[in-house]
Amino acid sequence: MKVASEVSGNNVIEVKDLVKRFGDFIADDKLTFTVGKGQIFGLLGANGAGKTTAIRMLCGLLKPTSGYIKVAGYDGFTQSDKIKENIGYMSQKFSLYEDLTVWENIRFFGGIYGLWGKQLRERSEELLQNLGMDQHRDTPIADLPLGWKQRLAFSVAQIHKPAVIFLDEPTGGVDPIARKHFWELISKAAYSGTTVVVTTHYMDEAEYCNQIVIMVDGKIVANNTPLELKKEYQAKTMNDVFLRLAQSASRTE
Repeated sequence: MKVASEVSGNNVIEVKDLVKRFGDFIADDKLTFTVGKGQIFGLLGANGAGKTTAIRMLCGLLKPTSGYIKVAGYDGFTQSDKIKENIGYMSQKFSLYEDLTVWENIRFFGGIYGLWGKQLRERSEELLQNLGMDQHRDTPIADLPLGWKQRLAFSVAQIHKPAVIFLDEPTGGVDPIARKHFWELISKAAYSGTTVVVTTHYMDEAEYCNQIVIMVDGKIVANNTPLELKKEYQAKTMNDVFLRLAQSASRTE
């Protein structure tokens, strides 16, 4: 397996020989990779590959068994609270409250992320303007199209300007046009210096990543740019690369 060279600048995520055990079961086995500032980092794997466990450790939600992990400058063993303060998170089942309006959701989650007073008002207004949703500020979330909901959820996850934002299958169930617009937001965030870690089952989306890690049965089996991975495996698309590697998996749940 060829490994991508270290990115220039500071690494926002550093992982070395990271292990997570649940009793005798090794969910993640000696994971090693780095992610630089402003990178779009794709973490791919079939069901049971161990990527969800890895994401939970990176987010400070799950303490590793052994190894080394640092996210946004904080230690994953001893400073998980600091990690949580400096990241944003969005899942496929976004956490916006459908019975609240757009404005109420923004203010609510801004408060959860530690903003208040003038700072919260200014960031809330800035977010609405950037999304072009000022005219929908009093619209209940339930009345918005799915694509708009996910774009809003992505922006809310960045309201406190985190160093890293984690996106767990963020475009599931969204039409191709909405997916394209969503990835424009991701690219804009990365261009501004935010590191983006994304999991996806859409291999065409993997092509947009600066770096890809593919996991099989709790281990990293590939770590490189999409272009280099396609060259290494003599594949035309990332889907071809993924299928070739994932077919060896023995864990499916």
